[in-house]
Amino acid sequence: MSLYDLDSLKVALHERGFRMTAQREKILHIFKELPQGDHLSAEELHVLLQQEAERISLSTVYRTLHLMTQMGLLRELELAEGHKHYELNLPSPYVHHHLVCLQCNRTLEFKNDQILKIASRQAQLQGYHMLDCQLTLHVMCPEALKRGSTNRLSKEWRCDRPS
Repeated sequence: MSLYDLDSLKVALHERGFRMTAQREKILHIFKELPQGDHLSAEELHVLLQQEAERISLSTVYRTLHLMTQMGLLRELELAEGHKHYELNLPSPYVHHHLVCLQCNRTLEFKNDQILKIASRQAQLQGYHMLDCQLTLHVMCPEALKRGSTNRLSKEWRCDRPS
């Protein structure tokens, strides 16, 4: 499928027994316009859709995110907040990984071609074809470490660093 081309998406959906809807098109558009490094939860996406006067239920948002993840359009991320986030699943060389502070939930993206090479090679050794590679490192940010411990600080504490 061409990278996020609506006609290609329509064909891919049809091949899977689905049709292109205005809601699916709008959701894809939101992810295409999302600044690099931003991720959305289903709830955040639903709020954006409501702000744009889109009539779409939260359950439809969840189903659409699940479908687009299965189709390889979106990456599903397990970050620190305890719920999933989503971003466009861009092909290499755009593949990136995440550092997630368990204290303040700040997420930083980084690239490392060695991780990608190791993952691809491991998949090949097992007879698989790698579709995506994501590494999430759960860390304590420098501000939390300055507070004196690698253990989690109180739930009320937040670092002064911008999110």
